[in-house]
Formats: sequence, C-alpha cells, structure tokens
Amino acid sequence: MARAKIGYAAMLEQFPPAEVLDLCASAESAGFSGIMAADHFQPWTPQQGQASFVWEVLAVAGARTKGDLGPGVTCPSFRMHPAIVAQAAATLEVMYPGRTWLGLGSGEALNEHIVGGYWPEAPERINRMFEAIEIIGKLFSGREVKHDGRFFKMETCRLWTLPEKAPPIYIATAGPVTAKRTGQFADGLITVGAPEDKIEMVFGKFAEGAREAGKDPAGMPKILQLHLSWADTDEQALANAVSDWPNGGMRFPKQDIRSPRDFEQMATLVRAEDFNGRMLISADPEVHRREIQKFLDLGFDQIYLHNVGRNQAEWIDVFGRDVLPSLTA
Repeated sequence: MARAKIGYAAMLEQFPPAEVLDLCASAESAGFSGIMAADHFQPWTPQQGQASFVWEVLAVAGARTKGDLGPGVTCPSFRMHPAIVAQAAATLEVMYPGRTWLGLGSGEALNEHIVGGYWPEAPERINRMFEAIEIIGKLFSGREVKHDGRFFKMETCRLWTLPEKAPPIYIATAGPVTAKRTGQFADGLITVGAPEDKIEMVFGKFAEGAREAGKDPAGMPKILQLHLSWADTDEQALANAVSDWPNGGMRFPKQDIRSPRDFEQMATLVRAEDFNGRMLISADPEVHRREIQKFLDLGFDQIYLHNVGRNQAEWIDVFGRDVLPSLTA
C-alpha cells in the first residue's frame, strides 16, 4: 500500500509568520507532504491573534520546504481582483515549478468586508467566484485578454511572469450546486470534515459536473482540510479546542460575521458537546489515525491536518512518529 499524502495546515490566524515558517519546516521533516496556508485578513477570534499575508508566507515557505504548497483558500472576489490573485499564483508557480496549487473560495465577511463594499448573499458570492475563475483562466493562457462581465471588468492585459504550466485550481465546496460547478470548471475540490453521506454527495455532484465537462473525475484531486485537537490528555485537548478554536464548535454558518469581537462573544456560548461530530478531540494518536484513515478510505487524495492548539511542535513530533507512517492511500 502506498503511503498517504498528509499535509500540514498552517494557520496564519494563530501564529506569527516566522513561527509558521519554522513549523512548516518541522512538519516536512516529520513526514508531512505539503503546506496548506490559511488566507485571513483577521483571525476568527482575538485570542488567535494573527493574520499575516498568505502570499508572502507561501513564498518563503517554498524556499524552506520541498513539498506542495498553496492557499487554503483565498477569495478572488472582494479584497483582491481576480487578476491580482492570478498574478500571485503564477509568480509562486514560477518560483516553485510543479509544487503549487491555487485554492479558491467564495469568501467570508470576516476577511472581505474590510474594503467597504456591498456584502452579497451566498448565491451571488458563488457566482462572483466562478466569474473570477474565468478571468484567472484567461490570464493563465498567457495571451492578451480582457473581461467585461457581470461582476468584474479587466482592461486588455496579460501576465508577463508566467509558468510553463499553470497551477491547478481547487475550489472549496461543501454543497451540491457548488460541487457540481467545481467539477465543471476547476481541477479539483477542497472540503472539510463532514459525515460520510455528505462527503459522498459532494463527491457525486463533483463527478457529475466533471463528466458533463468531458473530464475524468477519477483523475481530479479531492482534498480535505481536517481540524482536530490533540494534546497529552483529553482534558487539555478539549481546553485547547475551546480556547483556541471555538469557531469549530459553532453550529451555524459563519460567512456573514464581520468582526473577531463578534466571534469572541459567540465563543462564550460554546460548550464541549458542541464539538461532537464536528472535530475529533483526543489524546490518543490511534484514535486520530483511525479518523484520518476513514477519510482516506472515502477517496480523498490528500489531507491537510490542523491541530487547533498551540502545542504544534509536540503534535508534529507525535503524529510524525505514531500516525503518518501507518496511514495508507
């Protein structure tokens, strides 16, 4: 059996950039295969405390590691025009050929409302994202292109720094409509941990869209970001989840909440039972290994792990020794 590809989810909301970069290097040394770096202008809660610029961190992370890397995920619709996202992704791929990917999402008010524009409802945000992908694809062609669409305009231009092969585009999706459109218009999908029936639905709609576009879904990556909490004791693992990642226990959509202070107030309502079925909390590496293997067996090609506590160095060592070697693709 082949060893599974298990990457490190670098949470720029929780750690300053120099520390993140050290952790990325340590994770690779421990056996993690690549880096998914979070794109946030603000942290979820003030307790998390950071929000460095993802493209600068990725540029340095590429020099300090040898695996894959990409933003998980960036929004090409509000803070940044899709042309700027295309330029950033193209430059990163030129710097690290064959190693990068572009993870895209429809955005969250927490990060995107800061430019002061209208914050639309989810269907419009999704439509904006897919129009942005059209622009990015035009620019990745290397030709002089322009765009006059429903949401975006772009005057005639081209990317002057362009890789030999464009990085693949992966779209963050959790619903049937977006999953199908992802299969049609992207190279792969990114999703988060969910019940088996929901994942099977997402995979099915993704495959349906891919086949309608004349693509083979079997060859298109399916990527999972998995949040978990490990510590030396179950009690400490739970305490870490409640203090450092309470958003993991919030059982409601979060895309329209604008302020870390608002999340902070909501976090006071989060209880231990709110994490049930949403995030594995355990001190036992074997329990985590079984949970990760379950998702691999469902058909994910690569999983990026996020341990929500501050105990990153200890967690990297334990999982590198006791979990990663036993996971199979």
